[in-house]
Amino acid sequence: MHMDDSVRLRQATADDHAAILDIEGYVFHHDFDDDAREFDRRLFEPERSLVADDNGSVVGHTTALTRDLTVPGAVIPAAHVTGVGVLPTHRRRGLLTAMMHRQLAELAEAGREPVAVLWASETTIYPRFGYGPAAARLELNAMTREVHITPAAPSADGRLRLIEPTEAAEDLKMLYERVRPARVGWSSRPGAWWDRRLRDPSAWRDGATTRKGVLFEGPNGPEGYAMWRVKDGWDDYGPNGQVRVTEIVADDPGVYAELWRFLFGIDLTRSTSYDFAALDEPLQYLVDEPRRLGRGFSDALWIRLIDLPAALEARRYLGPVDVVLAVTDPLISANSGRWRLTAGPDKTTCVRTTDPADVACSITELGAVYLGGTTLSALHAAGRVQRLTDNFPATAFGWDRLPNAIEVF
Repeated sequence: MHMDDSVRLRQATADDHAAILDIEGYVFHHDFDDDAREFDRRLFEPERSLVADDNGSVVGHTTALTRDLTVPGAVIPAAHVTGVGVLPTHRRRGLLTAMMHRQLAELAEAGREPVAVLWASETTIYPRFGYGPAAARLELNAMTREVHITPAAPSADGRLRLIEPTEAAEDLKMLYERVRPARVGWSSRPGAWWDRRLRDPSAWRDGATTRKGVLFEGPNGPEGYAMWRVKDGWDDYGPNGQVRVTEIVADDPGVYAELWRFLFGIDLTRSTSYDFAALDEPLQYLVDEPRRLGRGFSDALWIRLIDLPAALEARRYLGPVDVVLAVTDPLISANSGRWRLTAGPDKTTCVRTTDPADVACSITELGAVYLGGTTLSALHAAGRVQRLTDNFPATAFGWDRLPNAIEVF
């Protein structure tokens, strides 16, 4: 589909911000009050934003936010793509396709970020542009009167202290930064991003309380934290409140268990929900009745390799790898061709080769396996990856923990 001739793509300017939020309001069904608009301006990167301009009216938008992403064994710059949308009056004119193509071309030309990452509002859209489903999540809704942290679960030496999250921001930042480098799927929070994470407008609460926080303090200082809200409720049987966990951060198993003990034990509540658990979330192995965790499954992060050799060299691998990949990329031609990926304990290289290929796939499949949350074997079983020789690195792209995306951007 060709883009409507009356519309041109251009880099955004600071003056486009209000119109861009209007698009997001129409597309994602949000209302932005004056406070929300002013705060969003602090996060706006006009030099990294594209707009579709119809004779002076902004009718489409996409942006690539400047943040880092933890990948297996490394933290790398990643274009955090978001705010993708077209006004309902301008759909089916090729605008979204044109914007996504140009964004990918500009990211490739800039050469700053080897990968792009996004949350997909509709999952049929982004594979067309080379994004693969790289991380999933568990959505928990635990029946906390029927599930308990087992006595055998670890404990930690210290105490819990209630906090107001904005007042304890420095402790929260310190703990997050301590844990982030080892947690695949976590993003950096530069500049105003921590302020955004701690914002608590009433529109975000869905009838629940303001955000609460608890800090676990050990002998050497803060060691973990959790943030939550409570949706009050009563029924014929008495109190029926729901604890809604928004974030839990701890790298010590005992501290992690203590935080969940606290969350499960909040008075006048019967359930605890958490929408951003990892598929291998340790809580599943700390409770006496895992079925009562109410586990649901959803996709999370989608990855697009922008610079194939740089991306594959940037991450680490569980074991030695020496494989030739035949890759097709219809949008970034520099990624297409045969690549020899060689990974050892000290060095990883990915270089062009004329050797016969062991594996054939598109750039979409490499995005899917990049964070270790999707396996080459599963994609082969689905007919998405071709196994051309016996040298098939079935588990090479895995990692010691599954990826865990804990915030929507």
